[in-house]
Amino acid sequence: MKVANMKIPFSYYGSYLVISPIHRKGSDQTKLFIRHIRGGDERDSSLFAIEMLRGEESIHYDVEMEPHLLSLIATDGSGDSIKCCFSSDSTIRIKGNRVGLKLSAITGAYDYAVRFPDTTWEMNSFIQKRRFRLIPLEGSLLVDAPFEVDKSKHIFAYCKPDVMTEEFDLAITEYNLVFEKESNLSLSFKENVLRAEKEFKHWKEGMLKIPDVYNNGFDMASYITWSCVVKPDGLLKRPAMYMSKNWMTNIWSWDHCFNAMALIENKPELAWDQFCIFFDQQDRSGALPDFLNDQGALWNCCKPPIHGWALKWMMEKTTFIDNERLVEVYEPLKRWTNWWFYHRDDDQDGVCQYNHGNDSGWDNSTVFAKGIPVETPDLSAFLIIQMDVLQKIAKQLGKAKEALEWKQRADATFSAMMEHFWTENGFRACLSTTHETIKSDSLLLYIPLILGERLTSEQRNILLTNLLTKNKFKTEHGFATESVTSDYYRDDGYWRGPIWAPSTMLLIDGLLACGEGDLAIKIAEAFCQMANQSGMAENFNAMTGEGLRDPAFTWTSSVFLIAGSLINKECVTK
Repeated sequence: MKVANMKIPFSYYGSYLVISPIHRKGSDQTKLFIRHIRGGDERDSSLFAIEMLRGEESIHYDVEMEPHLLSLIATDGSGDSIKCCFSSDSTIRIKGNRVGLKLSAITGAYDYAVRFPDTTWEMNSFIQKRRFRLIPLEGSLLVDAPFEVDKSKHIFAYCKPDVMTEEFDLAITEYNLVFEKESNLSLSFKENVLRAEKEFKHWKEGMLKIPDVYNNGFDMASYITWSCVVKPDGLLKRPAMYMSKNWMTNIWSWDHCFNAMALIENKPELAWDQFCIFFDQQDRSGALPDFLNDQGALWNCCKPPIHGWALKWMMEKTTFIDNERLVEVYEPLKRWTNWWFYHRDDDQDGVCQYNHGNDSGWDNSTVFAKGIPVETPDLSAFLIIQMDVLQKIAKQLGKAKEALEWKQRADATFSAMMEHFWTENGFRACLSTTHETIKSDSLLLYIPLILGERLTSEQRNILLTNLLTKNKFKTEHGFATESVTSDYYRDDGYWRGPIWAPSTMLLIDGLLACGEGDLAIKIAEAFCQMANQSGMAENFNAMTGEGLRDPAFTWTSSVFLIAGSLINKECVTK
C-alpha cells in the first residue's frame, strides 16, 4: 500500500505517537505534525510541527506513505528527503538526506526542555502529561528553548546533516518519568524499516481472506486496523484498537464489537481483548461507559447493547471461546443487560428506552426528531438476542435455573416488543412518555431483522419489501440510514442518510438470519466495492459512494473485512 496524501495517519501497532496533519477547520492539511494521542479526542494532540529545511529556509515537500515508512520528498526536484519510521511503539526515527529538520513544539505555560550531558534533550510536556527524549544518532541537534514561564515561550529543535555523510538521524522517545534507552536504537534506520515491514506483513497475513478484486481496500483495512492499536496503559488494561488515530482517538462501547468480530477467526486473543475491554471498566450498576481511552471514560451516554449479538457471532466462528472465557463474560453481560431494565424502563412496561440519540449509536437519527426519551424496536431486539445468548451460556455453565429465567425474559420482551412496536406496515418508534408514534424514515427501524425466525414469515416479508422498495433505502452502494425520499435526508447528514459500516453489518446479519443469503451477499459486495474505491471512511454518501468525515476508521475496515470474507466463502462454496 502506498498513499500520496496524509488522510490516513502514519503510526504503528501499540503506539500513541502519530504523524499526520491536524484535521480541524482552517488548518493547513499540507503541514505535518508529530502527534501524541493519549487522553483521547478532548485535548489537542499536537506535539511538534515538522518543517524541512535547506539551510535556514523552509522548503515544500510531497508525502508518500507505506505502512512501515513515511517519506517527505522535496518538491524542488532535488530528490532530497526526510524519512520516518518507528523503532518501537514508543519511538519515532527521523532520517534526513541533504536537508535539515525543524521541530516546533506546541507548548504550554510550564513546558520546558533540558539538555543532558550525553547530548540528548528532554522536553517535559505538561499538556501531553509525558516527557519526550530527543536523541541525535547522526548529524547535529540544536535546541532553542529559553526558560520562560509564560505563553510566549518556544521550543525549537533543529537537526542538521553530518558534513561527511550529508545525513542526520534523530530518535524521539515518549515516556512517563524515567527514560530507558531501547535496544532498537542500536539498529540502523533501514533495519528498523525492514523490521516494521515484516511485522505488518505478519499482521496482514492474519487478516480474513477476501476476493482479490478488493486488494486495494484489503491493504488499507489491514493497515488501519494494525496501526490503530495502542498498548495497554492507564484505564486500558488490554491492547485496544482505537476507532481512528486521526481525531476520533477513543474506543466507543459498540465500535469495539465489530473490531472483535473481524479478529476472532485468526487473532482470537486480541479479539477477546477487544470484546472485553469495556467490561474491565464496567460500573457497579452494570453500565458501560460511552467511550474509553487510556486516561478517561465518558459516562454521560452509553451505546446500544449489541454485545450479546456480537458474542453470538463470535461463538459461531471459533472454539476459542471456551467455558473459562464464558465464565469471564457471563456476569458482566448479565449486569449490562439488567442495567437496561432497571435504569432505562421508566414506565416499567418491559420495553427499554434510549434517553438520547447517542445512547443508540445513531446520534441524530430521525427517531429522535420529536424529543426524548424514545422507545425503539432495535433496542428490544438487541436485548432479546443478548438474553438468548445468556441463556445459552448459563446452560453450558450448568446454571439450568438461570437459563430458564433468561428464556422466559427473552420471550416476554419479544411479546412486549411486538405489542408495542409492530404495525401493519412494519415497526414504529414512539416517545417513552406518551407512546405517541414518531414519524420516521430511519433505517434503524429495520434492525430487528436480526431476530430472524423469531419474526413470522409475514413480518419478514413486510420488512424486506419496505427495505427494498425502489428509491427508498437501497442504493447501488448499500442501505442509506434515512430514506432518500425523506425530507430529513442529507448526503452528509451523519445518521440521516449516509451509509455506515455498523448498520450495514447488522442488516447483512439480519438478512442471513431471515434466510436471504443471496441478498446479504449482494449488500456485502456493494459495501466492499464502495470501500475499496472510497477508502475506510467513517461513513459514505449513499448516492455517490464518496467517503465522508474521518477517512481512516477501524470499524469500517473491520466490516469491510468481514463482508469480504463472506463473499469469499460464498465464492469458494460455489
